[in-house]
Amino acid sequence: METSEAAILREKGIHPSAQRVAVSRYVLATCDHPTADEVWTRVRKKFPMVSRATVYNTLNLFVEKGLLRQFVLSGGRVVFDSNVSNHHHFIEVDTGKIHDVAWDSLRVENVERLSEFEVAEYQVVLRGRRKKRGRRSGEANI
Repeated sequence: METSEAAILREKGIHPSAQRVAVSRYVLATCDHPTADEVWTRVRKKFPMVSRATVYNTLNLFVEKGLLRQFVLSGGRVVFDSNVSNHHHFIEVDTGKIHDVAWDSLRVENVERLSEFEVAEYQVVLRGRRKKRGRRSGEANI
């Protein structure tokens, strides 16, 4: 019986080799936005013989076939996102954790300076920190 990961790969026209299925098991199920090296490290725990090149090539194939999106953060760090629907990102500057932000929560139509343009595509990356809460007696910082 074929695994669901293998079926997903076949639907996209990808031959489901053992290495590709191993990569897909992690990267298509995570809500994190891992780098290629993070994917390689994670996949090696269960599939120790997988090479870094195989992981990189597999991730690029998944992007090409529409299973993943790839984006470049400041400093040239490339991450992969299994959420291929339109959405934006918020990055916690203290932890580096990336959160998805609903597409409709930020509207380009609200940018007056762009009103005379027809914007075809955009991606918003927000950066910030958690707000500090006022401490009350007995309350711990979060």
